[in-house]
Amino acid sequence: MSGRPALEIAQLTAGYGRAVVLDHVDLDVAPGQFVAILGASGCGKTTLLRAVAGFQPVMSGTIASFGRDVTALPPERRELAMVFQSYALWPHMTVAGNIGYGLRLRRVPRAEIARRMTAILALLNLDGLENRKVTALSGGQRQRVALGRALAVEPRLLLLDEPLSNLDAKVRLKLRGEIKALQGRLGFAAIHVTHDREEAMTMADQIVVMEAGRIAQQGTPEDVYHRPRSPFVAAFMGAENRLALEVATAAEGLQIRPGLHHQGAALRQEAPLGPVEAYFRDDAARLAAPDHRAPDEITLTGRITQKSYPGGYYLYAVAVGDRDFAVKDGRAFDVGTPVGLSLPVAALHLFGRDAQDGAGN
Repeated sequence: MSGRPALEIAQLTAGYGRAVVLDHVDLDVAPGQFVAILGASGCGKTTLLRAVAGFQPVMSGTIASFGRDVTALPPERRELAMVFQSYALWPHMTVAGNIGYGLRLRRVPRAEIARRMTAILALLNLDGLENRKVTALSGGQRQRVALGRALAVEPRLLLLDEPLSNLDAKVRLKLRGEIKALQGRLGFAAIHVTHDREEAMTMADQIVVMEAGRIAQQGTPEDVYHRPRSPFVAAFMGAENRLALEVATAAEGLQIRPGLHHQGAALRQEAPLGPVEAYFRDDAARLAAPDHRAPDEITLTGRITQKSYPGGYYLYAVAVGDRDFAVKDGRAFDVGTPVGLSLPVAALHLFGRDAQDGAGN
């Protein structure tokens, strides 16, 4: 049984009433793997997690954990644990009472509860707080208690429903590292639902991007980030600038044809022929002189229309024809300055115009 996936989801369909939220989803999670499910609000990621946990009835399909079909089982019989966004702690209980709650329900002997309690308190830096009411704790401490309650039952599969979204930025960054370190140390499989791209990228071994109840792409963080398979995934992973281009054949392969606001360039990656939409990130371009030319780049001619300084770099809006592009650059330029927007061709994600229905805009 140990060689079976921690989770096998096959053709899972679920929803509310007649409204389908999950549409024939397939997903496998290996033992010890950390999977982040990423997507915008309403894409179905939380419904998927609730279906796995047993809180959401399914219309069709199956859910298996370590080779055991759990589709019809209640949550308490699925041998998993869940950490909720709202902490879901008992306010009248102490830290120890909350962490030991699941163990008492399972009728674990007192001596074993005490052993696990000591280990969990030390693991989560909660030593000395076991007799304190959870209402007297900070947000970060409460989330550690919620995590401790889940870990105390020694699950092989841990579900995390946006557990860090209610925390301030500093605490959130700290807990990201702590949860990932614990997962690597204890060896449980984890499924983490989040809308935060950076959180998913820094914590997960595999990222699942969901769109409208389906999996749009699954892969390593590097693969999903650098090789998006659709306009939607490209935009969701940060490549929100869109540029209309034309790809044609040339003597040495493919080329981007010259346009009204840019010169042509050789194209060394695969791309569809004809009209395409190019997606690129705001840190892929740089500002240059309007007449700038360089091999393997195209330069758009435009003008700076907005400028802000979020810290460490300037964020510009550059108008090129009837479109505005967001660009990061470390140098200071005045609003109104004519500029060239220099784009390495290798940084462009190119999709045929017929793929734009999935772009989400």
